[in-house]
Amino acid sequence: MSRTKRIILLGATGSIGSSTVDVVRTHRDELSLVAVSALRNKELCEALAREFGAKAYVGEDSALRAVEENDADICLVSTVGVSGIAPTLAAIDKGMDIALATKEVMVMAGELVTRKAREKGVRFLPVDSEHSAIFQCLNGGDKNLLESVDRLILTASGGPFLDAPEDLSTVTVAQALNHPRWKMGRKVTIDSSTMMNKGFEVLEARWLFDIDVSRIDVVVHPESIVHSLVTFVDGATMAQLSPPDMRVAIQYALMAPRRVASVRERLDLAKLASLTFRKADTERFACLRLVKEACEKGGSTTAVLAAADEWSVAKFLEGAIKYTDIAKIVERTVGAAPDFGCDSAEAVFEAARWTFHHLEQTPITAI
Repeated sequence: MSRTKRIILLGATGSIGSSTVDVVRTHRDELSLVAVSALRNKELCEALAREFGAKAYVGEDSALRAVEENDADICLVSTVGVSGIAPTLAAIDKGMDIALATKEVMVMAGELVTRKAREKGVRFLPVDSEHSAIFQCLNGGDKNLLESVDRLILTASGGPFLDAPEDLSTVTVAQALNHPRWKMGRKVTIDSSTMMNKGFEVLEARWLFDIDVSRIDVVVHPESIVHSLVTFVDGATMAQLSPPDMRVAIQYALMAPRRVASVRERLDLAKLASLTFRKADTERFACLRLVKEACEKGGSTTAVLAAADEWSVAKFLEGAIKYTDIAKIVERTVGAAPDFGCDSAEAVFEAARWTFHHLEQTPITAI
């Protein structure tokens, strides 16, 4: 019998981490955890380490230490924001495949990390349900299928405000965190409500599948059953459908291109009766537009955008700004930022540092 696939799990106590732990529990004969990290939840992180015989790392630099001090086949990155970049680069440098759940890694440093991965012969294994769907339609990233792609179509649930009144200025934190389909971390849930999360996914798809952003579309699909679609050059379109359960995408990332049995809810199309789709409204959800514009500018623009979003979402969660201020602050910050380039990790970090410093030093009323 072959040995188990060794996994370093970064962000082990978050929603993606918890789902990953469930997958590993189900397939202990094939998967093992060698290290787990958490930013704050020491008790749960250490409990997981005891359960799986893994090493536990807790604190600000826990993710990076977990990678530097351990060897593994796959590093699953599910940390928050810019904190995922350094451990991702470290894992690539050690030759680990990357199961990626932290969108900001590709949004802020996509050009850099994909170039490093090619040099090391490392694979990126998508964990987001939308990118996993594309990955599955491409049979685990089959190069022959990739060459036949015409367009990628990402689906979006539309979040809690898809059909809400036009004025969203009075939206509360509790309302924004009330996602109709997915249970996620607070930051990701807010990004989903503004559709910044979907904009990030467009950029992520651009780098994961090496396709121009102009060939990536977004459609709103409230049922969240069709997770993404791929249109090929011959006009055929393939889609991946499943109930909204992140464990499906996580398991495929860890096992691809193999499929293994698991106890999951099965899709009942007759019970669903219908699936609906509508055009994504970039006027209502300005963050979709902002991401496309940032991508066209290139350089460090998307790094600034992601950092500004991270800062703004944190301030909204604290009650310091209005919900509608998130997109306004991001747009103004991107417009004020110099270009730091994207040819090194330091350039990306400098763009993020500038963004956080600029926002902290500027009165909110003036941003």
